[in-house]
Amino acid sequence: MCVFKLLEKRDWYGYELISEISKSIVISEGTIYPLLRRVKNDGYVTTYLKESQSGPPRKYYKLTDEGKNVSKQLTTEWVDFADKVNKFLESG
Repeated sequence: MCVFKLLEKRDWYGYELISEISKSIVISEGTIYPLLRRVKNDGYVTTYLKESQSGPPRKYYKLTDEGKNVSKQLTTEWVDFADKVNKFLESG
């Protein structure tokens, strides 16, 4: 869900996603790259190469329209889940 939310704002390359998400939660390359491969295979993102000023071209990830829909659905489900957990914690 975090990857989808970032990709809603703009296109990112893999390491950049890891760095941004790592500012809030612990995440590793071993988590992000398989996830990116899977969501690409599912048609939720597309990729393209962009030249880099500091090395080889970077692979950027871009949400597809279907990916945008999935992102909205995941967000709705998460908010609903978090609300229920918060209510449970408050009453327990």
